[in-house]
Parts: sequence; structure tokens; C-alpha cells
Amino acid sequence: MDKHLHIVALDVPWPADYGGVIEIFYTIKALHQAGVKIHLHCFTKGRTPQPELAQYCADVHYYQRKTNLAGFSLKLPYIVYSRSSSALLANLQKDDYPILLEGIHCSYWLNNGALKNRNIAIRMHNVEYQYYRQLAKQKTNWLKKIYFLFESRLLKKYEGSVAGKTPLFAMSRNDAKIYTAEFGATNVSYIPPFTKWTMAAGKEGKGCFCLYHGNLSISENEAAAIWLLQNVFNDSAIPFVIAGKDPSKKLLDLAHQHKHTCILANPDEKELQDVIAKAQLHVLPSFNTTGVKLKLFNALFNGRHCLTNAAGVGGSGLETLCHIAEDAASFKAAIASIYQQPFTEQEREKRQGLLQTVYNNAANAEKLIEGMVNGEW
Repeated sequence: MDKHLHIVALDVPWPADYGGVIEIFYTIKALHQAGVKIHLHCFTKGRTPQPELAQYCADVHYYQRKTNLAGFSLKLPYIVYSRSSSALLANLQKDDYPILLEGIHCSYWLNNGALKNRNIAIRMHNVEYQYYRQLAKQKTNWLKKIYFLFESRLLKKYEGSVAGKTPLFAMSRNDAKIYTAEFGATNVSYIPPFTKWTMAAGKEGKGCFCLYHGNLSISENEAAAIWLLQNVFNDSAIPFVIAGKDPSKKLLDLAHQHKHTCILANPDEKELQDVIAKAQLHVLPSFNTTGVKLKLFNALFNGRHCLTNAAGVGGSGLETLCHIAEDAASFKAAIASIYQQPFTEQEREKRQGLLQTVYNNAANAEKLIEGMVNGEW
């Protein structure tokens, strides 16, 4: 008997060029390889239809997100209300296949009761209210700060209302604990992120610079890069490279104040993987305690040493593979020490062992399939 599954994605998951859509794309690919016939529904705000997705999906549907005031509600979070498409509901009601909502962003029709008596689960990408509260702390523009605080308040109420309505799949053990303890969710499973990597490929020996990489148009990543420039590499002679998408003028100017720091702006995938492979140390602090940082996976499985903080690695199962520091002084001390240490075959084999156990896409696809509908298709 064929296994059919609706997947509702918060964005078009190809090209897989930022954290959220990377995880969605490789979830789709793993489920397809497990024999699931996927009916994909994508919200978009600028990303175009992608023929690539037809390789893994029985059919693909696209829905425009509501923008500006049309997507705003005083009662519901913007990330949810802007995805309240009646066309999506009509398509989901054409059959009784199970539904996987990729992100609480896509849960509008679940929460208002329009999909009663359906097998539905939500893939949690973050504890969103905490994520938005942390974004508010990073903003200097008071209007943006107010917006993120308002969204955080709406999200906390909304996440609490959704938590007990359907099974939840958390990517982080920490997020699973929060939903259980804070929101009283009783059906939360930990299923790690699906990744594109199957082999740990870090090169033995030493590289010649430190690296921070990420989508630099995201405020959290820009804040981390600025913090490193101003507090960690401000008086160091060790070369430091920042690589990523759409750096701001402020970040470009800061990176060019010192001879030993620079930015690689908008690298393509080949360029990014090349710089990841050549770095001696990946320095990846995070100011966000929820979710899982996929940039850390890329560094661990394609690069050499990794240095982060507790927020960057918490709940991921990657703690034993990383060096941990918390403040500028401890980051500086760790960098000075690790920069002289060759990366070894034993370290790469340790990473490979984790890939084959915790982050095994095929095994995790079977867990998701089983948890999705309790084995009943």
C-alpha cells in the first residue's frame, strides 16, 4: 500500500540555501527515499517555483504569503496569519492523507479547527516565542524591537494553544523539554535535523585562518559576526574570515578595519564549502538558545575544529565534538590554543560515528514515519 503524506513548508525548500529550508529539503529527500509519496505545499514571498522538487514529490503547490498589513493580526502571530491560505485548506481537504506541518508557521488551519479528525503533526523549528524575544534584544531600532516583542508575546500564547492539539517533532532536546515543561505538551518526540552530509570530511592537519559563516542578512548572525570582530578578533593577529549572504555595510566596514579580518560576501556553494574545508577553526557563537544551528553541522562534518558556546550547541547532541567558550576572554584563550592543534583522523572518525547514529537520515525518516501516524497509513 502506498504511503502518501502532505508536507506544508514555510518557504520553498529549493535552493536549500539557508537553515530552515535546508532541513525541509533533506526531510523531503529522506522520506522520498523511504518510499513516501509526498504532496508538497510551499508558501513563498519571492522564491520561485522549482522544478527540482518534482524529483522527490508527487505534486507541488505554491501559495503566496500575505504581506504587510494583509498578513498582520492583533490576535495571531504574523508568521502564522500571513500563511492563512484558503487554497491550501481546499487542497488538504481533497483527501485524508496525513499532514506534516514544517514549522508552527504553517499551523493556521490546525489551530482554528478546520482540519479536525486528520492525522497531523508539527515539525518544530524553534521555540518561536523565545527566538523572537532574543531577536528583539539584538535590535537597536525601537520600532523593530517593539515588533519582535509583540510577536514574541503573541507566539507564546499561540504556541501554548497548539502544544496539546497534535504530535510535535522537536529538532532539539532542549526545545522538546520546553514544550513539555512550559506548555504541557504530552506528545513530543525528539527527531534530529535531516542533513545533506553522510560522511565526515574534515581534512587532517592545519588550516591557516578562523572562520564564521552564515546568512549575514539574518540579524542573529550579523550580531554574532559583529561581536567577534569587536570583542574577540579586535586585538588578535590570527586571520579571521566571515563568509555569508548579504552582509550589511556596517559589517563590511567593521571587517575592513583590520588587516587580519575580511568578508567573503555571497559565496556560491562551491566557494563556501572550499573556505569551510580550508579553515583551521570555525568560531560559531550563538545568541539564540532554541532550535539547532545547521551552520554548526556544516562546519563539523566538512571542516576542522569547532568553537561555540553553550547556546550554540545545547540540545543538539554535538557537545562532545565542539570546544566551548562563553565570554570574549575564554573565546580568545581557546582560539590561541586550538589554532596550533592539527586536526586528526581520530577526531574525524568520532564525528562519523555521530553521523551514523544520531544524525542518520534513513533511520530518522523511519522514526518520523512511525511517529507521524502511529504506524497506520
